[in-house]
Amino acid sequence: MAELTGAQILIESLKQEGVEYVFGLPGGAILPTFDALYDSGLKLILVRHEQGATHMADGFGRATGRPGVCIVTSGPAATNTVTGLATAYMDSAPLVCITGQVATHAIGSDAFQEADVIGITRPVTKHNFLVRDVRQLTRTVKEAFYIAGTGRPGPVLIDFPVDVSRAKCEFQYPKEVNIRGYQPKKTAAPDSEQIEKAAEAIMQSKRPCLYVGGGAVASDAYKEVLELVDKTGIPITTTVLGLGIFPETHPSSLRMLGMHGTVYANYAVQGSDLLISVGARFDDRVTGKIDKFAPHAKIIHIDIDPSSISKTVKVHYPIVGDVKPVLKELNKLVKDKRKQIKDWLTQIEEWKKKHPLKYREGDGQIRQEYIIEKVGELTDHKAVVTTGVGQHQMWTAQWYQFSSPRSMITSGGLGTMGYGFPAAIGAQLGRPGETVVCIDGDGSFQMTMCELVTASHYKIPVKIILMDNGHHGMVRQWQELFYNRRFSGSQLGPSNPDFVKIAEACGVFSLQVSEKEQVVPALEKALKHDGPVLVHCKVAKEDNVYPMVPAGHALDQVMDMA
Repeated sequence: MAELTGAQILIESLKQEGVEYVFGLPGGAILPTFDALYDSGLKLILVRHEQGATHMADGFGRATGRPGVCIVTSGPAATNTVTGLATAYMDSAPLVCITGQVATHAIGSDAFQEADVIGITRPVTKHNFLVRDVRQLTRTVKEAFYIAGTGRPGPVLIDFPVDVSRAKCEFQYPKEVNIRGYQPKKTAAPDSEQIEKAAEAIMQSKRPCLYVGGGAVASDAYKEVLELVDKTGIPITTTVLGLGIFPETHPSSLRMLGMHGTVYANYAVQGSDLLISVGARFDDRVTGKIDKFAPHAKIIHIDIDPSSISKTVKVHYPIVGDVKPVLKELNKLVKDKRKQIKDWLTQIEEWKKKHPLKYREGDGQIRQEYIIEKVGELTDHKAVVTTGVGQHQMWTAQWYQFSSPRSMITSGGLGTMGYGFPAAIGAQLGRPGETVVCIDGDGSFQMTMCELVTASHYKIPVKIILMDNGHHGMVRQWQELFYNRRFSGSQLGPSNPDFVKIAEACGVFSLQVSEKEQVVPALEKALKHDGPVLVHCKVAKEDNVYPMVPAGHALDQVMDMA
């Protein structure tokens, strides 16, 4: 068998893992790998910034459930991936990041474009590797993909010294992975006894509520969640990362809970006597004041990660396991509860009627909620939607009405501005033929809008709905409500660029919306266009996202629109 260079071995290993797209940008220490990539058959998406590469790989991973791949060089390129890695780590997104590194003999010598990538990324990756011997490369790649995609998914980094990429050995790709200390299939096997106890608690409860997060999406448990609700009649609320795991048009849906969740979802959680948490981690934006969270409820917590159990909230019925098989077992044991919880369901319907989601109208300004609502209607609530971070993100979560899993792709845990647009590019390549819409804000978009060139060059047909209110909107909202209207650093308007001209200069078809009557025609035109589109919407400048639970307050201490 002929020997291959380490760079060639890496590329062949990626092929063995079924990789089709690589998001990246070349540089000195990774040049042997890019040379091997040249005629490999893998599709390189050349990004304009390495942070964009990680967000694209992340978006691909979330949209497909398979690890996305990015390849960059050493030093500043590697450090530019850190924000993307931290974003993926917080939200458990599968990703494999390969960084070039200086030669092994130069590591630690402050060589040109050297950085301690292993040390820097250890806190924000599920695992990372430094490859010092070309003979270990295939095993490292195999393990990296296995770790990234199994158990609780996450980003894995491979630091690849340039001399290892030039060294040679025979190529033999391992068929199996056996990592001592990491056996996710064994540790996540459902505990039948605990599931039986949980089922008994469900059947005895009078005011049950399901609280479902991104772990159910990662487990592909859409059918099992739907079956549990349809079988029992228990109302369901989701986190922002859980949106789409259950259709929000369903009468049992309470939609999203938490700081900007619906009033009725928050009231239901607070009034419940049993809270069934499925693949959620009790984030502070969900719980509000911890000691006032679900004060009357016993808690069932189903999660693949044992470290999440009782980490922030005391759990009475812990079930460590993969959500999908756990729910399959649970669904065999539960029965219809609609008669038993009739009064509870009546109370929830009263809350829904008394506290519906609403937004201002009639003053001639364009509301972001209206635009998002129309995007939902025009796409039949079936598009893959990505967002940046801020007011537009929360309004998207409230108003799009998600109906399918892996359709809401957003930075939940880290809150990374600039995430939405590059993530949309990755999601579109992972879901070809489907409609991918990026709903972004003017603040978030400017952080990664250099990737307009990437979308244009590769003709990636993402639809960017840009909400331009001339502010860092959520910052402005907090300054209005909690900082005596001292608007420090939150105003963008006077210095915002002409987004339409910028997009057109990058080769992206653009539309301008400045009146409400223009919204639907512009959206229809954008959705029909066969390439990337930017719809620039001049929206109301000083609207606030409501409902809102102020930080440090209980979920039922809600500020709502007057």
